[in-house]
Amino acid sequence: MSILSKHKIIETNATLLMVLSLVVVAIGGIVEIAPLFYLENTIEKVKGMRPYTPLELTGRNIYVREGCYTCHSQMIRPLRDEVERYGHYSLAAESMYDHPFQWGSKRTGPDLARVGGRYSDQWHVNHLTDPRSVVPESIMPGYGFMLKAKLDGKYVADMVKANAMVGVPYTDEMLTEAQADFLAQANPDADSDGLLERYGKTAQVRNFDGQPELTEMDALIAYLQVLGTMVDFSTFEADASR
Repeated sequence: MSILSKHKIIETNATLLMVLSLVVVAIGGIVEIAPLFYLENTIEKVKGMRPYTPLELTGRNIYVREGCYTCHSQMIRPLRDEVERYGHYSLAAESMYDHPFQWGSKRTGPDLARVGGRYSDQWHVNHLTDPRSVVPESIMPGYGFMLKAKLDGKYVADMVKANAMVGVPYTDEMLTEAQADFLAQANPDADSDGLLERYGKTAQVRNFDGQPELTEMDALIAYLQVLGTMVDFSTFEADASR
């Protein structure tokens, strides 16, 4: 019996084909996944990476809630045209504290992995309120309601604690001071020394949306302004041994 004849038996027997397919997939899965359990670290640690501040984390949750990821990826590929347009290609470590991470291939709008610091806070307010006022060809809907959506941080400590439970390295002090840090980051007149000590100089402190109240717009802009700013790529060197 030829090899083709044997293969025909498999193709014409649905049950046999399903069983053998499952066996092949199982073997492939074991080969790919099993080695990860024996590695000390599957993500190269990069200097500068830190957990999100409570305000940034709130903004990230709003970003996910509003489905921003369906049009904007946060994954710059190591291709010349992408690197020239967006900046250094994305590192796995930059998403190590994201649950879920925002990598993907869908881009109706530009990639946002390095958007932090590229535009002013007012530009973001204008863009989110009336996208076509700054980008005439934009098809993005407006999110002006965020300017009126006030935040009090009542449950922010629980949110930070939940992230700590899945592996984000928030310290006990970060958990205890979560609400205070949340309120301080959007208030330039507040005492933010503790916030900066806990999260470092990349934690930006200011009134992000220009409104007297702390709003969802503050949180979302705080998140957008930190994207791509934690790692100093002027001094970063990839580990060639990995």
